[in-house]
Amino acid sequence: MKNIIFIFFVLFLSLKVNAQNWIIGKVSDDKNQPLAGATVFLPELNKGTISDENGKYIINNVPNGLIKIQFSFVGYNTVIRSIKITSQENVLNVNLPVAYIQSQEVVISGGYVSSQHQNAVKIDILKDREIFLSGTPNLMEAITRVPGVDMIAKGPGVAKPVIRGLSMNDVLVLNNGVRFENYQYSDHHPLGVDEFGIDNIEIIKGPASLLYGSDAIGGVLNFISEKPAPLNSMIGDYNLQMFSNSLGIVNNLGIKGSTEKFFGGFRFGHKSNADYLQGGGDFVPNSRFDELSLKMNFGFSGTKGLSNIYYTYHHQNLGLVEDEAVEEINQRGRQCRIFYQQFNTHLLTFQNKYYFSNIKLDANISYQNTELIHFGEENEYEIQMALATMTYETKLYLPSSKNSEYIIGFQGIHQENTNLNDRETKLLPNARMNNYSGFALLQHTFFKQLKIQTGLRYDYKTIATKAIGLESDTAAYRPALNRDYNSMSGSLGATYNVSNQLLLRANFALAYRTPNLAELTSKGQHETRYELGDPNIVPENSYAVDASLHYHGEFVTFDLAGFYNKIRHYIFISPTHDSTTSGIPIYHYLQADATIYGGEAGMKFHSKSIPYLQAEVTFSTVVGKKYNGDYLPFIPANKLKYELNFEKKKLAFFANPSFNISAITAFAQNKPAIEETPTPGYTIFNLGLDAEIFFSHQSILIGIKLNNVFDKKYVDHLSTLKTLNFYDPGRNLSISLKIPFGIKSNHSSIFPETKQ
Repeated sequence: MKNIIFIFFVLFLSLKVNAQNWIIGKVSDDKNQPLAGATVFLPELNKGTISDENGKYIINNVPNGLIKIQFSFVGYNTVIRSIKITSQENVLNVNLPVAYIQSQEVVISGGYVSSQHQNAVKIDILKDREIFLSGTPNLMEAITRVPGVDMIAKGPGVAKPVIRGLSMNDVLVLNNGVRFENYQYSDHHPLGVDEFGIDNIEIIKGPASLLYGSDAIGGVLNFISEKPAPLNSMIGDYNLQMFSNSLGIVNNLGIKGSTEKFFGGFRFGHKSNADYLQGGGDFVPNSRFDELSLKMNFGFSGTKGLSNIYYTYHHQNLGLVEDEAVEEINQRGRQCRIFYQQFNTHLLTFQNKYYFSNIKLDANISYQNTELIHFGEENEYEIQMALATMTYETKLYLPSSKNSEYIIGFQGIHQENTNLNDRETKLLPNARMNNYSGFALLQHTFFKQLKIQTGLRYDYKTIATKAIGLESDTAAYRPALNRDYNSMSGSLGATYNVSNQLLLRANFALAYRTPNLAELTSKGQHETRYELGDPNIVPENSYAVDASLHYHGEFVTFDLAGFYNKIRHYIFISPTHDSTTSGIPIYHYLQADATIYGGEAGMKFHSKSIPYLQAEVTFSTVVGKKYNGDYLPFIPANKLKYELNFEKKKLAFFANPSFNISAITAFAQNKPAIEETPTPGYTIFNLGLDAEIFFSHQSILIGIKLNNVFDKKYVDHLSTLKTLNFYDPGRNLSISLKIPFGIKSNHSSIFPETKQ
């Protein structure tokens, strides 16, 4: 491991500055009128600028080789262009087409920097503005705006993503491209990512093991960091949010700066929420939570490439809604004192990109440490353990032609789980895990209309645990465990552009997931149940196919997708119908062959006769069954979401004022697993209002959101509080303020890529 770190350090020192190259050009609309304040960004180099009043821009210190540039401006489609840097001065002019409905975003999670139309795999995007104005203290609830994405929730503070019916270790979470490891195997544990300081979330629905390995069998959430400040500037923003339902308050401050060669920034935030009110007005005992976050980054961009260092600290106290807490807590509160869990996560990432003539090399390494503490009564430690993870990867982008691109890569993971301070419960043993993998990816374009992406991957994983207890104590003893796993995965995807508006996609993937430490070795009380692992569990194998149709016209867009996922040895936790001597129900991990299938549909309409009106409707459905016909647990109900949005460019002294009416209809879930019960359907309504206010050169974004307008009593099928007879949150009024400073606000909106 020391040798790996040394190699990365040497590569960093190699970023010396050679002869300077630059890119200049002009950004115009489709009528050749200059666009002032357009964002010009180089995703691979993490640097950018803003066009001046004449639409002109310049970016210095650009390496030789093929560079991709992203151009975006409010009310226009985002455009990505490639330019081969071979001389000092390089000219690239671009015209942006008007977009009444934004349908061409740039994504990076598919292996290449490309537009959504160019990518062989459909990748959804949720922008930072949508999250900020969602009106909920629960980040995961904001993400469920995307059709096919749901959440398993234990109140607003603890929620896990569900993508097309798969969750926990079947869904991989990335923090700026780095695997996020925080004991994600359990529905009792949170997502663990702070939404401030991100640019967007990219969502892959379906297997992505080729690029990301085990745990991506169901999909990927990739949290992309915010862009650096424009060249030669220093800017910042202060964010304030208040929520009536949980008496929540959020404060967040960020500052970032950039020169021709260096960039960096920091962000600090705090969240505090009391016990939430369910529909009807009663509070849910111990659903309180608070968070503290710190983010810092520093980078260097030279003519040989880019180096960037990220550091993130995230501290969470999360109350546990369980029988003991409900019995003892009879007053609404904010501070966690009894029956709660604490997460302390440090993440340090060192990312590098190097340009060598026609070859590009990514060399990244990260270290993260997550400490998990479970408290019972006040100051009573029940569980305390730490998970240390080091990930490292290299990706080599080989010389490409006009129609072909090639990537080969190597990835590795080293993990150690350690029980601390000899606490009462050791749910998981001390363990060491290693994973080594290599992959190759090819993307080729035929006839300018058909794009094929295919690849193969090989993984080898080892798990070694230490024994717990004495052999003479058969009830408590857990022998040491040693397991080796190896697997092949691959995918073949195609995108066919029938026309500029009509797009067809199809993808077949062979994916896998090795069993995690909890599934193999659990033995002990975990929250409200006693969990037992099975050392004989074998890896999951997924054979998945999905197909989609996309029509993206000027005033109407339509998307239709279907998927079928056959999983051998699907792993799930199930009750045994037995209990411990103290009455705690015993659960154990099981396996069964299963199929999961369903689809999503969505349509957006922008009125030509009423230009300030836009409507959107989406529908998602998923069915999960075992081989014997029994239904799988944690399968979401069918959902219909619809929204009307009224927006103008200017109204009095408001810029981009917007008013929206939205609703969610969840159909009754009458196909529960054996251990579940049916859940009735529901419909809730939401109202939202937001605008930018300008005072001289200072702008303020204000958003007001009223969720669950009629304070309806309802419970989602994936709520783990359903068995305790608690409802989901009732009416919630939220106010969100964003105040930028040190920025020329007259150039563009606060979130320049998101407003239509």
